[in-house]
Amino acid sequence: MEKSKEKKSLKGYWTTTFLIGLGFFTMGLMDPLYDTYIPVFLGNFIEKNSLIGIIMTLDNVLAIFLIPIFSALSDRTRTRIGRRMPYIITLLPITAIIFAFIPITAHQSLWLLITTIFMLNLTKQAVRGPVVALMPDMVPGDLRSEANGVINTMGGLATILGTVLLAQLMNVYVTVPGLGKVNNVLAFPVASIFVIVAVVLLFIFVKENRSKVVNEEEKEKKEPILASIKAVVGEKEKSALFILLSLLCWFLAYQGILPFVGKYTLEVLGTSSGTAGLSAGMVGIAYAIFAVPSGKFAHRHGRKKTIRGALVCIVVVMALLFCHATFTGGMNPTVRLITFWALLFCFGAFWVTVVTNSFPMLWQMADYQTVGIYTGLYYFFSQLASILAPPLSGSAIDLFGYRALFIYGLVFMLIAYFLMSRVHRGEPEDDAE
Repeated sequence: MEKSKEKKSLKGYWTTTFLIGLGFFTMGLMDPLYDTYIPVFLGNFIEKNSLIGIIMTLDNVLAIFLIPIFSALSDRTRTRIGRRMPYIITLLPITAIIFAFIPITAHQSLWLLITTIFMLNLTKQAVRGPVVALMPDMVPGDLRSEANGVINTMGGLATILGTVLLAQLMNVYVTVPGLGKVNNVLAFPVASIFVIVAVVLLFIFVKENRSKVVNEEEKEKKEPILASIKAVVGEKEKSALFILLSLLCWFLAYQGILPFVGKYTLEVLGTSSGTAGLSAGMVGIAYAIFAVPSGKFAHRHGRKKTIRGALVCIVVVMALLFCHATFTGGMNPTVRLITFWALLFCFGAFWVTVVTNSFPMLWQMADYQTVGIYTGLYYFFSQLASILAPPLSGSAIDLFGYRALFIYGLVFMLIAYFLMSRVHRGEPEDDAE
């Protein structure tokens, strides 16, 4: 009887999870376009990739401060429409409107572009905390890993829509008042329309204040980040520390590569602006396809083993990407591009395997009182990597050329692999009493 009840409850949360996933869908739609084209826009004004990398860290610097602040604010908010929804229905539409103007400012001046990027990141990072917190509010703890897989799939689908389909609009010329006929614009305002539609659907169908899942007993303990780090470092068993150091390294690799892969496609493989977006799209397609299967695979074979296996595969893919330009130099340009995309697709499949299973693994190490601490640490280390990575990878490109991007990624993924060997907890059975 208990088992059938469990199955029923799992089915009952698919619709809720999908609808909550619309919030993640909006982020998945904007982030890849931002990561692909902002370096290209900045490159029209700035020669040094290291400087472009520094500007690209702006959103991550703001995220370290704004995500915890607005998450805490939304925890204490009480309105007729819920505690997260007021932030979502105000900040996300404002973010969408600013996002639409990014490419227009890129056709005008560097300082106008940087100002718009700053305003976008203020609102986008402020709303990210409430969007992320909506899922654990409404989905029971024992179902959150599966919900995470569904939400990651929706983020991957948004990446596909943004980079595979909408990116093609960057090749279309449109008439902009004051600028005349220009290209490299249309994908951003069209993406903004999708974001606003997603917000409307989220507001209509997700009734946060009626959720029976949230109650006062489920409030997570909030701790200052420095105190949290001190507590984890001071633990006798160091598994939590080593998985945090591992995720710092694999995010250093991923966040260092992603902002420059579009520029690589343009400048090394000689594609058009619209086609450049498809590189990140290949990662998104794989992300959407493998998010749920990778969770199921880890459930059967073990999270640590699955993550370490995926990291080895990523190292191999990085080595092949490094050699790609040399091996395919004399080939037809279309063949070069397709083989490059195939390697990025493989990278996306193994990357989502790491990401989908690492957060549940860290949660498994926490007890009831420390879930909030561990969640905060995950975001702190991943955002720290996002701040450090683009200037590091940009400097590697400036010093050694574009192919150094993949050696940079290979080194950090390899370090993460060795750090994961020191992790001895985090499997589903570890919390069995």
